[in-house]
Amino acid sequence: MSFLNKKPVSLYIPDKQEFSSDLRKILGFRPGNLRLYEIAFIHRSASFTLSDGKKINNERLEYLGDAILDAILSDFLFEKFTDASEGFLTKIRARIVNGEMLNQIAVSMGIDKILVSNIGSAQSTKNLYGDAFEAFIGSIFLDKGFRKTKKFFIKNVLGKYLDLNTIVKTDPDYKSLVFEWVQKRKANLIFTYKDEYDFDTKKSVFTTTLLIDKKEFGKGQGTSKKEAEQEASNQAWKRIKDISGDFV
Repeated sequence: MSFLNKKPVSLYIPDKQEFSSDLRKILGFRPGNLRLYEIAFIHRSASFTLSDGKKINNERLEYLGDAILDAILSDFLFEKFTDASEGFLTKIRARIVNGEMLNQIAVSMGIDKILVSNIGSAQSTKNLYGDAFEAFIGSIFLDKGFRKTKKFFIKNVLGKYLDLNTIVKTDPDYKSLVFEWVQKRKANLIFTYKDEYDFDTKKSVFTTTLLIDKKEFGKGQGTSKKEAEQEASNQAWKRIKDISGDFV
């Protein structure tokens, strides 16, 4: 039997009435299963253990929310940019779901004020609130289904806290960021290229692989070498940030 269907136990939410009020303001509608949302805002550092030894925190909901968020954005961007390439759609989606962006969204929504954690001020809070936002999306999906979750995200998140036009127009120079990181560490960076002709679009398509010390860090495609290099550098920069944490 799922924990969610078991006899209620006391979850570590300090003030349930205040939590319910704050949650309704964020959602814009009455939640069905309040327990789902309580779990979404319990960080693993504040996990509690049931009598059967099972730990309760938001990690599973975070995993689910990450997948649901990708599906929502893929569907939305596919419908909005009808003539866009796969590479463009992937790039825009990646800009929205990156850790820094999700952290900013979470704080703007007030998630930082209701998240329960035991993270000290001296500890790294990298993606702490962004992860909780993903768990929150997972809880809405389980509570209300995909259509309601998509409607909530498009109206209450994308429409309020994100400027899609700015996101599309802003193109960070990931190549320069990667080069700077590589130079500091005296590592070796090279791009390899593959040029193919797409008979459907009647254009050349470049595939670029970015190697650092002979290890693949990213791969990109584009109608020009520059575009392919930027996509490969974008992937490489994400991997570098995962490796280096906050110290990039």
